[in-house]
Amino acid sequence: MLAFKALLFDLDGTLLDTAPDFISALNIQLVMHGREPLPASAVRTSVTHGSAGLIQDGFGITPDHVDFESIRQQYLDLYFNNLADQTDLFPGMEEVLARCEHDNIPWGIVTNKPWKYSSAVLEQLNLIGRAATVICPDHVAHPKPNPEAMLLAAAQISVAPKDCLYVGDHLRDIDAGIAAGMRTIAAGWGYIEHGEDASNWNADYFVSESNQLHQLLFNP
Repeated sequence: MLAFKALLFDLDGTLLDTAPDFISALNIQLVMHGREPLPASAVRTSVTHGSAGLIQDGFGITPDHVDFESIRQQYLDLYFNNLADQTDLFPGMEEVLARCEHDNIPWGIVTNKPWKYSSAVLEQLNLIGRAATVICPDHVAHPKPNPEAMLLAAAQISVAPKDCLYVGDHLRDIDAGIAAGMRTIAAGWGYIEHGEDASNWNADYFVSESNQLHQLLFNP
C-alpha cells in the first residue's frame, strides 16, 4: 500500500455524490418561479461552485442582481430540507473508508461546504461519527485554496501534513493540499468543469474512477 498515515477528502464530488439533491432542489425552485426544470447534465458541474454557481446557471443572473441573494437563500432552504434524499458515497468509497478504519488510519473531510450542510448530510448518512475530523469554512479564516483548513485537519488528528493524503475534484483542492505539504490525489470522477483536465493539476496521483481509489491506496 502507499505510505500514508491519514486520508482526507473533499466532500461534494469527491467523497459524496451530492449533485442529485442539489439539482433536485434547483429544479423545484425553478418550477416555483414558473421556469422549466433543467436536465442534470446542464448543471451538474455547477455544484463545484456551490449555491451561487447553481443560481447563476439556473436563473441566468449574477450576484449583483437585485434578487440574487433572496433567490439563493430560498434555494438553500429547499436544499437543506432534502439534502440526503439521493446523496450517497461514490462507488468504492465505503470500501476505502472501511479499510482505513480496519487499519486504524484516520480519515476526514476538508470542505468549502458550510458546517450546517456538511454536518447534516454526514449525520443522515451515518458518517459524522466515523470521520476523525471535519473542517468547514466556519472553522477557518481562509478556506481552500488556502492551506489553513488542511493544516487544521492535520493538527486535529495529530498527523504531520507530509503523512496525509488529500483527495479532491477541483484545482483549489490540489493547490491547498500542495500548499499544506500534503500529497494529493485528483479525483477524475468528480464535478470537474467543462474544459478542465484533472490530470494536469500537478497532483501526485490521478484516479479517473472512484472505484479505482482503493487499488491505488492499498494495492499499488
